[in-house]
Amino acid sequence: MDAYLSWFNSSAPKGTIPLPTLTRAAIGHLYFESIHPFEDGNGRIGRALAEKSLAQSIGQPSLTSLAYTIEKSRKACYGELEANQRTLDITEWLIYFSQTILEAQQATLARIAFYIGKGKFYDRFRGQFNERQDKVVSRMFREGIEGFKGGLNAEIYISITGTSRATATRDLQDMVEKGVMSRSGERRHTRYTLNMPEAKK
Repeated sequence: MDAYLSWFNSSAPKGTIPLPTLTRAAIGHLYFESIHPFEDGNGRIGRALAEKSLAQSIGQPSLTSLAYTIEKSRKACYGELEANQRTLDITEWLIYFSQTILEAQQATLARIAFYIGKGKFYDRFRGQFNERQDKVVSRMFREGIEGFKGGLNAEIYISITGTSRATATRDLQDMVEKGVMSRSGERRHTRYTLNMPEAKK
């Protein structure tokens, strides 16, 4: 660990042998995971060190969801780590980790757009929902960017609100007519999605 810390500090932007940002973050993560100094928490600390590398290069905390992105594809990440811990040629790891960082940046931008869109959505439709509709819309936002698996349908609406099928159908149709939601599919394949305003507008 002494050698690792010495390398980490000397390879920083103001260190004696500064490395390019993505290279340093990738190597720092790989080598820390290879050393595996603790019984538990090595993955979290390794991701934190990678994020620290990014932050040091821009002089402020980096707004990337790197830990979230790695966690989403944990199995693939562990496979890459294992494959590259056994060789001195870590080119494939550098490529993989750099792509992961770029994916994390894209995921962060998508999340920011989602929350801005959520704010604009409520500005536009505030006061237009009944209690049941408000409950469902809030729940849809809690599901995040990916939303309900398979989309919102009448059965999910009934499950969330505890209302009858006739009332659920009326509520959903009302939201479609108001422009709150879009409907796709027919009969039991009917799905509803929120009409999110674009973040840039």
